[in-house]
Amino acid sequence: MWRRSPVDGGLELCLVHRPKYDDWSWPKGKLKPGEEPLAAALREVREETGHTAAPGAELPTQHYWANGRPKQVRYWAAEAGPGAFTPTKEVDRILWLSPPAARDRLTHPRDRTLVDALLDALHGT
Repeated sequence: MWRRSPVDGGLELCLVHRPKYDDWSWPKGKLKPGEEPLAAALREVREETGHTAAPGAELPTQHYWANGRPKQVRYWAAEAGPGAFTPTKEVDRILWLSPPAARDRLTHPRDRTLVDALLDALHGT
């Protein structure tokens, strides 16, 4: 999820802190039975950040192993809409960061490639 800074108009990306893993990542979650991936992505953004979002281009799908099982996570560039964050046991903090700061803050190297993919999508390349 991205937005224009209310302070200077610069691009900001939203990262979430998950206390269970003590990591910084993109909002993400699991599909509910019968749920379409894009609908799940928008639902998870809303649940984890408190913001609605307008979907844009699909970003690269991430494939990795977690707890001995293969995982596939699909992402979209999504512009932040109205909302307000409320901490939960799943996500206790969010940060709005410039792209370089977001790249540095992301815990998992695989998540850093999505910063460039998002920037490419926003610049129409």
